[in-house]
Formats: sequence, structure tokens, C-alpha cells
Amino acid sequence: MKWLPLSLLSGLAAAFNGLFAKLVTTELTTNISISVADFFGVSIDDAGARWIVEGVVRAVFFGLNLGFNAVMWALFTAALAKGSSATKVSVVNTSANFLLTAFLGFLVFGEKLPGMWWFGATLLVGGNVVIGRRDKDEGVVKGDGYVALGQDEREGEREVVRELGEIGAEGSGSVSGSGSGSEVEVEGELRGRKGKGRERGRERNE
Repeated sequence: MKWLPLSLLSGLAAAFNGLFAKLVTTELTTNISISVADFFGVSIDDAGARWIVEGVVRAVFFGLNLGFNAVMWALFTAALAKGSSATKVSVVNTSANFLLTAFLGFLVFGEKLPGMWWFGATLLVGGNVVIGRRDKDEGVVKGDGYVALGQDEREGEREVVRELGEIGAEGSGSVSGSGSGSEVEVEGELRGRKGKGRERGRERNE
């Protein structure tokens, strides 16, 4: 899985983490506990039983809070490992968390937000679209300096593999006869051909 869906999922997990964290302490949980007690046939007139049911419900919400927190960090860490930029991953994660938190707040707690907030949310979504589109055509730089090329760039390099082999074979003969000067020339030619292959791939993307 690529970094973008991982980052989105980590943001969604963070939103549910916040939801269950609030349900641990809010008065709404008391009403939920009463409904749960009715479902299981527990009398709400019995104060002791009511407190037990409410304690269990809040404990479940607390466990879900911890669970979604762990899932969020696991997904976020995986997204950072696969992404080319920590900034991109953080922006997408925060945006997904931001939007889903607003939706859950309205759905569960009846929270309402002003129009300016929705305008800002629209800008966030637009930014995520731009980030996602740009990432498709960009190579991913790994920690060891290796650049993972796009598919078209790899195809461009494959087109000159045969030429590189021929140049390498000719260079071996030249080096044995002419010394280090020819070796440098051959190495420069090899690098130049490889760069041309990458340029062909980028031209296809454009």
C-alpha cells in the first residue's frame, strides 16, 4: 500500500481515537449506558447495577480509544516510511483527521460549525488532491539515496540497456589499451546514456 492511503487511514483512526476519548468522559455516555442497560434487561432503578453498566461502557470506550490510537500510530509510521516527504504525510493525516472529526462531532454530539470552517476544510481537500496528483509522477527518494523511478522512466532506461552494454564492452577494450583516461571517458558516456533514458521517461509523463 502506498503512503497516501496509509496517511488517510491514519487520520481516520485519529478521528475515532478522539471520538472515543470524549465518550469516556461525556454525559452522553450516561444515556448510552441507560440504553445498554435496557437492552440487557437491567433495571435503571437499581443504582448499583446502573453504575456497573456505565462503568463497563466507559471502559469499552477507553479501550477503543487506546486501540485506535495504536492503529493510528502504526499507519502513520508506515506512511512516513513509504512517503517521500514527512510534510506531505502530516498534511494528509491532519486533513483527514480534521474533516472526519467534524463529521463525527456533528453526528454524535450535534456540534455545528460556521461557514468559514467549511471554507477552510475545502482548501484542505483541494491541497490533498494536488499532493496526491503530484506524487504519482515523482520518484521516491529512499534513505540510502536510491531514487525509485516512475514506470515511464524505468521504461526509458530499459531502452538504452543494450546501448549501455555495447558501450561497456567497447570501454573494456579501450581501458586495457589506453589506461585511466579512456576509463573516465567510458564512465562519463555510461552516465550520459543513463541520464538520457530517464529524460525520455519524464518526457512521456509530460
